[in-house]
Amino acid sequence: MAATGRAAVTSQGNAARDTAEMVARDSYGRLVALLAVRTRDVAAAEDALADAFAAALADWPANGVPAKPEAWLVTVARRRLIDAARRRQTGDAAEGTLRLLAEEVDAAAAGPGIPDRRLALLFACAHPALDPAIRAPLMLQVVLGLDAKRIASAFLMSPAAIGKRLGRAKARIREAGIPFAVPDRAELPGRLDTVLDAVYAAFGDGWGDPAGTDAARRGLSAEALYLARLAAALMPDEPEALGLLALMLHAEARRGARRNGEGDYVPLADQETDLWDAAMIAEAEAVLRRASTRGAIGRYQLEAAVQSTHVERRLTGRANWVAVIQLYDALQALTGSPVVALNRLLAVAEIDGAEAALGEMDTLAGDRRLVDYQPYWAARAELLARAGAHGESRRAYAMAIGLEQDPAVRRFLLRRQAGLPE
Repeated sequence: MAATGRAAVTSQGNAARDTAEMVARDSYGRLVALLAVRTRDVAAAEDALADAFAAALADWPANGVPAKPEAWLVTVARRRLIDAARRRQTGDAAEGTLRLLAEEVDAAAAGPGIPDRRLALLFACAHPALDPAIRAPLMLQVVLGLDAKRIASAFLMSPAAIGKRLGRAKARIREAGIPFAVPDRAELPGRLDTVLDAVYAAFGDGWGDPAGTDAARRGLSAEALYLARLAAALMPDEPEALGLLALMLHAEARRGARRNGEGDYVPLADQETDLWDAAMIAEAEAVLRRASTRGAIGRYQLEAAVQSTHVERRLTGRANWVAVIQLYDALQALTGSPVVALNRLLAVAEIDGAEAALGEMDTLAGDRRLVDYQPYWAARAELLARAGAHGESRRAYAMAIGLEQDPAVRRFLLRRQAGLPE
């Protein structure tokens, strides 16, 4: 009997942790948004929600997971905000704040569910009062729950620098009283680019875990794709919103081909195109055609066009590298991105050979943003191997292996390195 009781307690504790993890993964952004709607203090909302999760891990194993775990967390978090407000304030103003928060606690407990305010918070984080360079990183942390290290990786910056900027941005939000609501429709186009940047960065972070083995990333690509659809539906005449959606659909269509039956990484050039999702590709092509009728070309449309070009291999068996290079030339002129330049060089290698690409790659070597960028070292290692510079290739592979966090990709790189002649 004692063993049975212990097993029941263990099972209930596991269920509590699993539920808390699921809510953190799927609902963190909208819970922060809901908490920050009235207080306009993102940092305080995050602190209160963290306290609520800690309380859940103490309460749920003993008392069971509530029927509405999100509502339970919001109720506890709002009580934490009330306590914080009580400690900070006195007098009539404090009483008004406490009364407002108390009303929201009651509404959350009695309401049918938690409203989805993620898109509203994305546009709020693109407020013109904030430094443009921090808007997208702020969205990634506040709305989608990414930590500073992962945000820094997405923007080729150091975690320390990103952390400082995020702290300053949250203080600015609190001091300026920036409202957490979708702005007037006339203001949306001016904020859209930053929102799209954040959504794409989130998609890229989740894209690095196609098998869903990383709890922190699980479902992030689907969340980002949902937000891209939401943005495109909200602004159907904005070509870049459509371009981003097309780009993400093309990428997502290849998810099933990125790992083989043993779970090993398969690069794009070696993927079985029959495994690509034909319906999703067709949707991506239709969305991209809609974007092309809007009379303005931008980054995401061009990137989607690159992915569309790769689809030619599914139809003809051959990649159209000339078209890929032309599109990357246009992208490079538009963005000046070292990542775009790197991808262009890989296409150049397919036409002119590895030596030609390496000659151009030397111009990228001095860009400090690429020092810790794993794809740069993996690409360099591959081109050096093709050129016969096996010793240099081995060292570049070592850098790529050290920077890679996905076990499947690391195994792939180790095999490539081990296959180099002595």
